Amino acid sequence: MEKLLYGVAYYDEYMPYDRLQEDIELMKEAGINVVRIAESTWSTHEPQNGVFDFSSVDRVLDAMHKAGIQVIVGTPTYAVPTWMVKQHPDILATTAQGPGKYGARQIMDITHPAYLFYAERIIRKMISRVAKHPAVIGYQTDNETKHYNTAGPNVQLQFVKYIREKFKTLDAVNDAFGLDYWSNRINSWEDFPSVIGTINGSLGAEFSKFQRQLVTDFLGWQVSLVNEYKQPHQFVTQNFDFEWRGHSYGVQPDVDHFAASKPFDITGVDIYHPSQDDLTGIEISFGGDMARSTKNSNYLVLETEAQAFVNWVPYPGQLRLQAFSHLASGANMVAYWHWHSIHNSFETYWKGLLSHDLQPNPVYNEAITIGRDFARLSDKLVNLKKNNKAAILFSNESLTSIDWFKFSFQSSKNYNDVVRLVYDELYKMNIGCDLIDPSVEEIDSYDLIVVPALYTASDRLLKRLNQYVEQGGHVIYTFKSGFTDEHVKVRTIPQPGIISEACGISYQLFVEPKQVSLKNNPYRVSEADNQVHTWMELITPDSAEVLASYDHPHWGQYAAITRNSYGKGIATYIGCMVSSAVMHAILEEAVRQAGLWGPDQELAFPLITKSGLNEAGRMIRYIFNYSDEAVEWKHVHASGTELLTGEAVEQGQSIRLDRWGFVIIEEEM
Repeated sequence: MEKLLYGVAYYDEYMPYDRLQEDIELMKEAGINVVRIAESTWSTHEPQNGVFDFSSVDRVLDAMHKAGIQVIVGTPTYAVPTWMVKQHPDILATTAQGPGKYGARQIMDITHPAYLFYAERIIRKMISRVAKHPAVIGYQTDNETKHYNTAGPNVQLQFVKYIREKFKTLDAVNDAFGLDYWSNRINSWEDFPSVIGTINGSLGAEFSKFQRQLVTDFLGWQVSLVNEYKQPHQFVTQNFDFEWRGHSYGVQPDVDHFAASKPFDITGVDIYHPSQDDLTGIEISFGGDMARSTKNSNYLVLETEAQAFVNWVPYPGQLRLQAFSHLASGANMVAYWHWHSIHNSFETYWKGLLSHDLQPNPVYNEAITIGRDFARLSDKLVNLKKNNKAAILFSNESLTSIDWFKFSFQSSKNYNDVVRLVYDELYKMNIGCDLIDPSVEEIDSYDLIVVPALYTASDRLLKRLNQYVEQGGHVIYTFKSGFTDEHVKVRTIPQPGIISEACGISYQLFVEPKQVSLKNNPYRVSEADNQVHTWMELITPDSAEVLASYDHPHWGQYAAITRNSYGKGIATYIGCMVSSAVMHAILEEAVRQAGLWGPDQELAFPLITKSGLNEAGRMIRYIFNYSDEAVEWKHVHASGTELLTGEAVEQGQSIRLDRWGFVIIEEEM
């Protein structure tokens, strides 16, 4: 990408009165150089079946081009118009909860032939119209695309075809999924039941994998259509999102981001996060690391918050901190959802950069400073390249299968809780991470791989991880790793199965911990932090060293955390859910053993540092203060220039960061 993009989503169709020119002047003042349009307004562009009106798109494109603002055009396929549902009621997705009801977005069956016919028609009409417009730099296919739990007869038929192609015979299906249980055996393809009511976790998890493939296929299909019209200088992207817990949180259960991102020129994401006193930067970092890792390349933040909800209105300085935090993880674009606050309907109080009065405000005024700095520093900050030596191996399949087999009947924890437990602590100690999935071939470039709750995994993957350790790598496994094969069938050898070889342990029993702590408090944490919760495995070491055992009158003979030398490398196994403080201590020890402890690790949250090489080959270091108090730190790296002020920075110099402040240092060659 030639420059940093600073943008907003802009919906001229939503405005209460004509103010396009006024908005453009305010955008130019704020340094906005790109807008994203059209992905939400199918019913405006096709008010009746086959009747098209792209006047609002034309109007915005012409005005933006005249103002020197570039445009990303979205295909408007994720919110279906009323006429379509009236003519084809079964376009609405049938889910486990029954037939769909019209009203919200993202309620359709993305495999329905009629929906695909209309979607292709609007895509071709729109993209062919705008492709040669000089304002258009790229396209977004659909928006936050998922499968929407579609599971009606049309989808069930496709699933049977998928199963038949994959397994060839019903005997193979019955064996892989254990369908003899409770008379679930299928003896004829014609008798294959709807999976909506299945009690079989293997079959259910396979259906979830199939549903994720529907998303991959749907997005690939849209990309192929857009590619027929796109110009050589234009890109195609998608706005991926994450598991939602009132904000972006973890691995998206309904989309395989790595597979779905392949046809795109560049990965795009939306990242929403807590703010005010709860702003940590972790969600910004996690979402960015996931997006960057999908294609091992820079990415676009197509949506993030400006004001949004009352608890997200940023303190002074936080909007700047957030914007540059995205850049520090490798983003080449930061864009707000959205420009203006909407005056009615569902998202009335998800506020944009401008409030409901559509006038400048303190948040907008801070955006002005960001836009000016983006423009001034673009050539130094764009296309930041990162070379991380640590990675977290995540698994959509493990996420799904653990949802089928939860930690306990009462547990509210899921797979993403384990992922974030390890990710957050690595982030706090300033260890840069990639996120890799089971399809990854090249892992030997990493010195440390953390594997949270890899419940479902093929023999091939687990043997590859053993080989990685044997050849000198360091792996940290958490509990519930290696337990089942790729079909969620429990392995018949002592657990943790194949990785027992590298870990030097085995176990047969696992229990729900009640009043269990780690014996002798080996990590020197508070009494509360020393408690084990949710899940514990009763580990018997073979060749492994015991790092911690359980403090319990009956389980005290068993190991809780172990470390084993295997070949040239080390495998650490954490057999229970521990506190963040204990996890931090375990990871710190492993980071040191892997040779990754350096000057950056002398800083710790709320001081967060991220780095990478710019296009000139110079090291760029960001140092952020995620706290409401000023802090002082010593610059221990090479001398250079602080880019925001232009002042020289010497090695060993003490630097003061204001609350929610940051510096960007370009080091000397």
